[in-house]
Amino acid sequence: MASSVGPQGRVAEARPRLVTRALLLRFVTVVGSSASFYLLLPVVPAYAQSAPGGGSDKAGLVTGALMLATVAGELMAPWLAARCGYRVLLGAGLLLLGAPALALTVSRSMACVVGVCLVRGLGFAFTLVAGGALTATLIPSERRGEGLALIGVVAGVPSLVGLPLGAWLAVHTGYGPVCSVAALFALVSIAAVPGLPGREAASGPPLGIFAGARSGTLGRPTAVFAATAVGAGIVVTFLPLAVTPGSSGVVAAALFVQPAAATASRWFAGRRADRRGAAGLVVPGLVASAAGMLVVALTGVPVAVVVGAAVFGVGFGIIQSATITLMYSRVPASRYGTVSALWNVAYDAGMGIGAVGFGVVAGLTGYPWAFVLTAVLMLTALVPAWWDQTAACRQRASC
Repeated sequence: MASSVGPQGRVAEARPRLVTRALLLRFVTVVGSSASFYLLLPVVPAYAQSAPGGGSDKAGLVTGALMLATVAGELMAPWLAARCGYRVLLGAGLLLLGAPALALTVSRSMACVVGVCLVRGLGFAFTLVAGGALTATLIPSERRGEGLALIGVVAGVPSLVGLPLGAWLAVHTGYGPVCSVAALFALVSIAAVPGLPGREAASGPPLGIFAGARSGTLGRPTAVFAATAVGAGIVVTFLPLAVTPGSSGVVAAALFVQPAAATASRWFAGRRADRRGAAGLVVPGLVASAAGMLVVALTGVPVAVVVGAAVFGVGFGIIQSATITLMYSRVPASRYGTVSALWNVAYDAGMGIGAVGFGVVAGLTGYPWAFVLTAVLMLTALVPAWWDQTAACRQRASC
């Protein structure tokens, strides 16, 4: 590693380079998979609803099929990666994510639409798990937090743009063109895969995902992240229904500032984690997330809804960065696939469970109290967070 002489005559080691050719190629696959997924996320339910014999139940069916397949794919991906390597699994994921979208341009039958969602869900899961593990191998350990945060930003931009753009394209150009564009994003990005590291990334004894979840070193951060992901699913799903009727501008502002704040805070938290460690960020991020949810509970106050969404976003971004950085730092490279799978399952399952559970609770209590109860539920994750911090201190024998 190169060194330089500082202004006081001290020799300081230069930080290792973060953005390499391999990481740039990984950015291409991140943009390709994220753009392909998020462009069609709001489009396919509307496509199913407008098809012959469609309806709101059909719209829910296709989204449910997509998320079910995604979680199933995340559970099996570490096993597959251990046998074929991250690069092969990433390429397969991009193919499964892109090619089936073209089928939507020639058939509107519900069997076809559901089948496409199932296959695309598997493909997206493979890109998340294999791509996430591969990313960790490309980032110097001294800059892991910053590098993972950078990947989060690169993945976040297509979601911010893709969700509204997909809906707009469907209205103004029709379903066929937007499905074709989504397919092309994933399929074209496959060209970047051969330039990434191959099978050696997954060499060594792997760790099963359920064994990883049972281990405290990985299970505790996973539980904390899942608790905050519950809140993320609730905000996206129910905020438009909970605010005062006629406040569409407030909803739009809140749903923009929440992911924007999460992206910014994730970057900040990643850089801080490299300098002072990620463990100290977990509790502040969790408290900020719960505080934001409490403020959102003031659904009749437009300013409170926007501010609460922003505060929640800040906390959620911190938790995202802190938990994934902690988990990668605790395992060898052969278990990066397990970490990636656990973290993504926590994300998807937390969002799904939160949306379903909140709907039931809100029907009994009303939206404001349901938001309050969600904040209380999130704060229960302080228990595994405290256990984790205590265990880490004991292990270091320096607290």
